[in-house]
Amino acid sequence: MARSRAEAEVAYRALRAPWEAALSLFRFAGAWVPPIERVARGWGAWDADTLCGALLAERAGKSAMLHGPVVVIPSDAPAELAFDVADHLVSALLAEGDQIDTVFTRPQGLDRIWVRSGFIPVPEAELPAALRECPGVGLYGWRGGTALWSAAGRGPRARPGSIR
Repeated sequence: MARSRAEAEVAYRALRAPWEAALSLFRFAGAWVPPIERVARGWGAWDADTLCGALLAERAGKSAMLHGPVVVIPSDAPAELAFDVADHLVSALLAEGDQIDTVFTRPQGLDRIWVRSGFIPVPEAELPAALRECPGVGLYGWRGGTALWSAAGRGPRARPGSIR
């Protein structure tokens, strides 16, 4: 899959349960995934009949936690191709909507993809309890539509003129 071929031949489409093709990519890369029964949505990147990238989402109410993207490309392909495939997977999942207001993810060294997609660093306290089992350090969040981030109601209230 050369870079020139990638634009024309990689197809992006939703994945369906039982998620086995995506899970095999995650296992190959050594990436963590939640228990299979908690995976609610997935997107895949296909080079002909071969799955070369996957992104899975675990859902809790109107929030979701992304797992991945995991991308496997030939060793002679430019590294930028992996970022392009990962970026397309994130964009496809975010465009889907599916009544999800907030999407979370762990950085995984993909900061440029998250920032380009509108994710911002957020404190762990923003993560719903049902999504807190995902290992990792750092957290990015994305809000769709007109939703805004607010720290209202979080933690102790500060007195006027004090620093938290």
